Amino acid sequence: MKTSIHGINIECYRGDIASQHDMTAIVNAANAQLRIGGGVAGAIHRAAGYGLEKECRPMAPINPGEAVISGGHNLPNKYVIHCLGPVYGKDKPEDKLLANCYRNALLLAEENNIDSIAFPAISTGAFGYPIKEATDVAVKTIKEVVPKLKNIKTIRFVLFSQEDYDIWSNALS
Repeated sequence: MKTSIHGINIECYRGDIASQHDMTAIVNAANAQLRIGGGVAGAIHRAAGYGLEKECRPMAPINPGEAVISGGHNLPNKYVIHCLGPVYGKDKPEDKLLANCYRNALLLAEENNIDSIAFPAISTGAFGYPIKEATDVAVKTIKEVVPKLKNIKTIRFVLFSQEDYDIWSNALS
C-alpha cells in the first residue's frame, strides 16, 4: 500500500524490519538499555551483529519517547534509530510518549539528512499497546510532522502480521 502526504511517499509493507535493503534508516522498537531483546529489537540486533550493541551501550539508558541514532553495522541500512516506546498501562501518558517516538525518530532522521526510514509498529508487541490505538497515534503524528520535513522522501511502515498490515493500510488510506 502506498500513498503520499505533502509530497512524501508513505508505504505500508508486510515483512521483516531487518530486511529493508532500500531504506537508509530503520527504526528499532528498543528496550531502555538498547540491548538485544525479543521481537523487533532481537531481529535488528541479530542481523546487525555485536557491533550494534557495543555502539549503543554508552547511549543507554533511554526513556520512553526518546530516540537515539547509531550505525547500521551488518544491516543493509546506514543507520538505526532506536526508540523506547511506552509500556501500555504503565508509562503515562501512553499516547504522548508513543507520539514522541515517531516524532523524535523523524526529526533525528531529518537532522542526519536521511532520505528514507522504515518503522515497525512501536510498543504493540511485548509492551502491550493495542494495535489500532497505536496506529491511530502514529498516523496522526506522521501527518503533523511531515510538513516540516525537507530531507525525508519515503516513510515506510513494516508490519509483521497480516492483521497489523490490514489495520495500518486502512489507517493510511
